[in-house]
Amino acid sequence: MDAPFLVAGLGNPGAEYAQTRHNIGFQVVECLARRWGCGWEESRRLRARMARAVFAGQRGWLCEPLTYMNLSGEAVGAALDYYQVPLTRLLVIVDDADLPLGVLRLRPEGSAGGHHGLESIQSRLGSTAFARLRVGIGRQAGQPRELASHVLSRFAADEKVVADKAVERAASQVECWLAHGVQSAMNQFNGPVERPSSQENAE
Repeated sequence: MDAPFLVAGLGNPGAEYAQTRHNIGFQVVECLARRWGCGWEESRRLRARMARAVFAGQRGWLCEPLTYMNLSGEAVGAALDYYQVPLTRLLVIVDDADLPLGVLRLRPEGSAGGHHGLESIQSRLGSTAFARLRVGIGRQAGQPRELASHVLSRFAADEKVVADKAVERAASQVECWLAHGVQSAMNQFNGPVERPSSQENAE
């Protein structure tokens, strides 16, 4: 049997952070859990919410770290160790303020690009050799590099239409990654989601 997979969506726990831009990784794995009929359980050992999953004949786990974004590596690393998941079967989903709203960018490996959640995971694992899916959350024109207030804000109504479509498309990209591999998932899904013409310049 194939090694188990782990799909980790990053975010911050707690009602005050729900539906914020920084939590779009949570939204993608929650979308997958709904599609696959998975139930969530909180693991104190792993410091994460975990959902046992089966897709395309493969078994694995969905993961939401409860460590807060900057310590995501503690939960993801613990889950990899506990379930004996190889790096080739790990996919991490994060927000990206440097990508326009709704743009998806899957890569088989790479740098953290300033994302503290990815930095934490790469530090814990001692490797950058795992897949990561960035979901664009946009940024305000002229906004400085310090993005704390922006990433912790919620989407405006017109932005949420695009963000919701991006979440669904990202979930489909994860399914393609599992069924057909990273190259196929990149070729089919990387890029912007379709958006209503009235929202072309929403971000």
